[in-house]
Amino acid sequence: MSDVTTAHTSWHDWLISNDPVSRRQARLGQLYRQWLAFRRNPAAMVGLAIVVLLLVVAALAPVISPHDPIAQALDKRLLPPSATYWFGTDSLGRDIFSRIVYGTRVTLVIVLLVVVTVGPIGLLIGCAAGYLGGWVDTVLMRITDVFLAFPRLVLALAFVAALGPGLENAVIAIAFTAWPPYARVARAETLVIRNADYIAAVRLQGASQWRIVMKHVVPMCLPSLIVRSTLDMAGIILTAAGLGFLGLGAQPPIPEWGAMISAGREQIFDQWWVATFPGIAICVVALGFNLLGDGLRDVMDAR
Repeated sequence: MSDVTTAHTSWHDWLISNDPVSRRQARLGQLYRQWLAFRRNPAAMVGLAIVVLLLVVAALAPVISPHDPIAQALDKRLLPPSATYWFGTDSLGRDIFSRIVYGTRVTLVIVLLVVVTVGPIGLLIGCAAGYLGGWVDTVLMRITDVFLAFPRLVLALAFVAALGPGLENAVIAIAFTAWPPYARVARAETLVIRNADYIAAVRLQGASQWRIVMKHVVPMCLPSLIVRSTLDMAGIILTAAGLGFLGLGAQPPIPEWGAMISAGREQIFDQWWVATFPGIAICVVALGFNLLGDGLRDVMDAR
């Protein structure tokens, strides 16, 4: 036991050393200090626990789910919560708990696809506008302002109406409406970074503008974009649920939380469980991402 404690202490001392001997030690030490600061925030740890639980449930959905999420049993329709059906059944006799468990996969797919799509796009647009300035900045930011002028859900509805209902089209529509805030954040960071002394030194060495943006500006903007992405995930989930509620997102029999709420709105007063449990799932997951984003912002924001 003492050997384990000694090893842990030496590892801890190596990470928090004020005189790192290598770049690797410096980077690991910075990450370790950020983790210690993050761990001291109880709300952030709650958010992290919710997000980790969401990932575990999505990965182990076939093991956790007690019933087939799309199997219909009309003789068991609208049963209240019980030991057999923990969250009750819907109007087609499907187990609501199993559908919520499998719905975590749909939610994660939407969130990850949107973030992976809009993050790089917004980052490149914002960095290019902030670093190049002039007419490039004017054109890119005016396009960004046009997208920001419309509420996200309204604009997503317009895109889905043009593309047609479906999970893939919902992802495309949300991605089209989610990139402007990323571009704004990246531009604001770039306006500060481009006047730094080390950028001037790299420019004097003959580096091209493209290399400066990709190798020096973009990495400095990543922490802010990561925090923005985490905070934006809750909005993405709510937008996807709104599209599903209106019948423009994932189509039946895919177990999507917004569509489940829409299907249960007719029985909301008599069979409350049909719409209540999917709504609780949306609220808990959105809260988890918000708490996690707040914690990351406190840790990664240099100010």
